[in-house]
Amino acid sequence: MPRSKLSAIVSLLLVFLSGALVGALAHRLYMVNTVVSALPGARRPDPEEVRKHVVDEMRQRVKLDDAQVQQLQQIFTHTRERFDEMHKRMNEEGRGIWDKQVDDVKQILRAGQVPLYDQLRAEHDAERQKRHQQQKEREKSR
Repeated sequence: MPRSKLSAIVSLLLVFLSGALVGALAHRLYMVNTVVSALPGARRPDPEEVRKHVVDEMRQRVKLDDAQVQQLQQIFTHTRERFDEMHKRMNEEGRGIWDKQVDDVKQILRAGQVPLYDQLRAEHDAERQKRHQQQKEREKSR
């Protein structure tokens, strides 16, 4: 096969493969699933609604009797309490880490910078509280 025909075939093959690659990439980007929780207006399901749904599903598909449903409810309640305890411990530990960070930052600041840092933190805390309050109000209105 002459050299010019070979280079033409290789060129066509490269063009075809690059087109296939770009097409596959474009298809992948186009077909990406959207995360529902990130959509505006999307709400998280109420934990009690989820619990009721799971209990109903277990009752129907696993054929639980009333005594088993009662035991399942107790298991769910106990699990919720354990998770609440864990979250409380995590929040306390996180607060300790956060306070240590604030102390460490203050150690590197000069005396005149500490009030400015405190003011900045107070502004950030106020903004955080405002966002938290707005989120609570949005959840209530749903």
